[in-house]
Amino acid sequence: MAHISDAGVTKICEICDRYANEKTPLMMILSDIQNEYGYIPLDVQQIVSEKTGISVAEIYGVVTFYSFFSLEPKGKYVIGCCMGTACYVKGAQLVMDKFSEILGIAPGETTADGMFTIDALRCIGACGIAPAVTINGKVYPKLSVDQVPGIVAEYKALGGGN
Repeated sequence: MAHISDAGVTKICEICDRYANEKTPLMMILSDIQNEYGYIPLDVQQIVSEKTGISVAEIYGVVTFYSFFSLEPKGKYVIGCCMGTACYVKGAQLVMDKFSEILGIAPGETTADGMFTIDALRCIGACGIAPAVTINGKVYPKLSVDQVPGIVAEYKALGGGN
């Protein structure tokens, strides 16, 4: 827990206290922490465990089960490639492979500069516009492999790390 500042510990405790009267507070606590920090590392899970009495094993199980929680920091731009059936059949794997090739990272990884993360997602409910990719919530419909370099260049031009 050495790398969490005192202010960070205080903020995590405040989030836990916010839901102290809830019967099942874990999802709300983890969601608020994820929104605040972008990820939920093990040392943060330990703090939550101490504050709530919920075991670290149970907290870890929830964090690793739900794809919207992360154990590692994500990039400034999170590229979510839908790999649901409709998207997959229409070439989503090739699109994701192109993002990986250009950025030099595999799905689930973040570029060294902290700018991009690629996530393979299950169905995002965009079957009619497959293959679909989201970048920080913006949906790119009917994406082709040839469009990927331009999209990456657009975000690189925006610049900035975390």
